[in-house]
Amino acid sequence: MGMSTGLEIPKMPSTLVIKPVLSDDDFEQLCATNADVALERTKEGEIVVNAPAGFRTDDANSEIIAQLRVWWKTHRRGRVCGSSAGFFLPDRSSKSPDAAYITDEQSGGLTNEELDHFLHLAPAFVVELRSKSDALSKALSKMELWLANGVQLGWLVDPYTRAVYIYEAGKDPRKETGEQIAGSGPVEGFVLDLNEVWSSYRV
Repeated sequence: MGMSTGLEIPKMPSTLVIKPVLSDDDFEQLCATNADVALERTKEGEIVVNAPAGFRTDDANSEIIAQLRVWWKTHRRGRVCGSSAGFFLPDRSSKSPDAAYITDEQSGGLTNEELDHFLHLAPAFVVELRSKSDALSKALSKMELWLANGVQLGWLVDPYTRAVYIYEAGKDPRKETGEQIAGSGPVEGFVLDLNEVWSSYRV
């Protein structure tokens, strides 16, 4: 970072309350109008303002999406997306995973119009990549939220502890370390090479 000017830098609010609570269409329009910031919504309708990712986080996230898409090309069923995609979940919250996969069954009935907007569904598989500004407890809570809304499998990739926290429907969360992590359920056969992800954090 450059040298500080000595000015007192104001802290922007991390959440916003808009009354009345925005409809799904209005929230999506708010996101489109403020495309330079990443917005999410709680089930109570509170707007969550997320900080932009640092370079290393975005580099690592690009690697995760690339590996997921290479696996998808082996069968070309369902759809893969990155962190720009928004989802309206059953509890009325709106979240954006860092990477996600929706199954062929989920995507098969979607229209062209629906695919141009936030989807009203929970992806079968989500990946969240912890950034330096994210408290681990907050990141783990988001994984719980994904599962509560119908996600079958979720991975929280934590480059700062070199671990992956695995959330799977009907099972207790677990933590794994190692050079790779193997998918199950909706992403059976997908193997994430963690060494390639961790390489984004080396100087």
